[in-house]
Amino acid sequence: MSEPGRVAVEIVEADITRLDVDAIVNAANEQLRRGGGVCGAIHRAAGPELETACLTQAPCPTGEARLTAGYALPARHVIHTVGPVWHGGDRGEPALLASAYRGCYALADAHGLASIAFPAISTGIFGYPLDAATAIALAEAKTYVDAGGGTLTRIVFCTFGDEVTRAYRDAYGAAFAARPAGK
Repeated sequence: MSEPGRVAVEIVEADITRLDVDAIVNAANEQLRRGGGVCGAIHRAAGPELETACLTQAPCPTGEARLTAGYALPARHVIHTVGPVWHGGDRGEPALLASAYRGCYALADAHGLASIAFPAISTGIFGYPLDAATAIALAEAKTYVDAGGGTLTRIVFCTFGDEVTRAYRDAYGAAFAARPAGK
């Protein structure tokens, strides 16, 4: 899309398991066990070593993140984060989802990673409304970029399908369009 500051923020419609980045993010469950959707696809592509590694890192409470190797993936690492299950928005879901993104950025910086790719965390079986989730995802990216970033130079939001891609493009416009002069 564009390059705000020194960190490129992109929206790419692709299979996240095929991206050549330092880390892809797995929308995980608290037990870090192989699940369905994106989580299942990541586990299948990475190979059985990923599940073994995950079990040594579990549990991972909602809003937190853990790092493993990427094994057979093109990505060198997988950051596993647990987004909230949607219960109507009055059980702290927005704060927990924002925390999940911040945890991923913190792990990326702690391990000196330059690129990261996110799926649409919590929007699948966890039921988080797509537009609300994408607004949080892009707001957290903007916060990271505006704070000067860390080690990341590329943030990718990996989408699947027209509806998800549109939601991310709309959220990108809302988060990054009205940038003050000099930013």
